[in-house]
This record gives sequence, C-alpha cells and structure tokens, in this order.
Amino acid sequence: MNKRVNDKFTAARLTMLDTQIRKRGVSSTRVLDAMAAVPRHDFIPAEFLSEAYADKPLPIGEGQTISQPYMVAAMAEALELTGAERVLEIGTGCGYQAAVLSLLAREIITVESRTSLALDAQERLTDLGYANVHVHNGDGSVGFPDAAPYDAILVTAAAPRIPSVLAGQLRDAGRLVIPVGSQEDQELVQARKINGELQSRSLFHCKFVLLLGRYGWSRPGGEPS
Repeated sequence: MNKRVNDKFTAARLTMLDTQIRKRGVSSTRVLDAMAAVPRHDFIPAEFLSEAYADKPLPIGEGQTISQPYMVAAMAEALELTGAERVLEIGTGCGYQAAVLSLLAREIITVESRTSLALDAQERLTDLGYANVHVHNGDGSVGFPDAAPYDAILVTAAAPRIPSVLAGQLRDAGRLVIPVGSQEDQELVQARKINGELQSRSLFHCKFVLLLGRYGWSRPGGEPS
C-alpha cells in the first residue's frame, strides 16, 4: 500500500476518533490511544475499504459485522481495563475489537463460533503482530472455562439475558459488558461481580447480531436457548 493511501487512512482514523468517539463521550486516554493505533481498514473486506472509518458497522461475511467504531470504543471503556487483565471476548468476528483490547490488557482469549471467521481472524491478528490474542473456535455462549477466571468479559453479540455460565467464569470484582434484550432491541449492560453476585447497570440502547448457542438464542426468530 503506497504512502498516499496510508496517509489517507491515518487522516480518516484521526477524524473518526474526534468526530465519532471523543465527541460522544468516550474519555479514557488509553482507549482513545488504542482506537488511534489499530488500523480498522486491515480488518474489513476489500470492497468496503472506502468506508473503513465510517460511522457504522460493515459486513465481514457469514452474516456478521465489524461493529461501529464508537461501539468498539464504548465497550472497551466500559471494561475499565488497566493493562494487567486477562480478558475473555465472545464473538471474535474479524478480530478488530480483540486488537483494540490487546492494547489495553495483558491477554485476550476470544471465541468465535464460525470456523472460517475464527481462522481468518487468527491469521490476521498474527500477521499484524497482536501476539497476546488467542482465538478459539466454538460456542461462545458457554465461554472458555479452560482459562477462567477472567478479570473482564466482553460479549459482542446480543443475548436474551446474561448467561450464568459467563458470570461463573468472571473473577470477583471483574466486569462483564454485554448487549441484553430481545432479538430486535437491546441495552448495553455493564455488570460487576461483587461477593459472587452480579450488580448490573444499563449504559445505552444498542443493536447487535445475535449470540447463538447453548446459552444464547437457539436461532434467529427462535426462542432463547
């Protein structure tokens, strides 16, 4: 990629940071720095490159999307990461959110149910140098108990409720951020584990692709599992 194109993407990324993220209230310096550092254009299909830093989600195949930049930043900020944490992400997708989290935490374990997306994400993250991200293929609604407990858990797909199995994999004082609601309408929820119990609060309205699996939705248009 030539210098002119690189300069164009850098300028677009900094504009995204100012107009889409900082102006909407994301104030964490660490999160803003991570969003400025990760090249979103490297995580999307070639046909959408011209929209790489647009204020919207974009298709990445398999019926999935890369989230709107503001949503990625807001969810990362809600995890309240300091840099020493082990984080579980449910829903790797193209790997963009995991790349952002990798600059904010010690280790990222991320689970993707679609094999092709999981393989592509691992290759992409490795090629781009995000060595502290480990991608696993499987049912994300059950979490990843092999590496539990986690200091923070981020779910990037909508669930009918907070899966109790994920709460069980969260360390005490840990944070869990997840979209919860119906298939058409959700709230982004931040939950904190205090003395073994989750204390949750709604952050804002959102709309995500569905968390399918044992502790999510059985299928689009179906009942909760």
